[in-house]
Amino acid sequence: MKLPPYADALGATVEQGEDGVPVLVMPFGPDVIGRPGFLHGGALGGLLEMAAIYALKAALGEEGRVKPINVTVDYMRGGRDKPTRARGSVTRLGTRIANVEAIAWQDEPDRPIAAARMNYLIVR
Repeated sequence: MKLPPYADALGATVEQGEDGVPVLVMPFGPDVIGRPGFLHGGALGGLLEMAAIYALKAALGEEGRVKPINVTVDYMRGGRDKPTRARGSVTRLGTRIANVEAIAWQDEPDRPIAAARMNYLIVR
């Protein structure tokens, strides 16, 4: 499955996680810097959203388009000068609404630097 254009702008690629779930990887670079040495919050939020959309599109297949209803991002610690990984998981897939969660981490998935909860409208 092809990544959304914004994921390409972030330089994100896809790797297979240990549990077989796809993980998006965003390199640290000049396009995602906020304050010196740290990730910009918008780039981190964008990565979380791309991970959520990637997971949702995998669950839907070619069945429909998705439109965001709301996005809530919790920033837990500053992202440093290293690659950032994110993965999404669909928590509920209804006929019109999907609930998706995503986490981002740098060293260990058990120590996320940010998490998001999103609701999407499914247009079939």
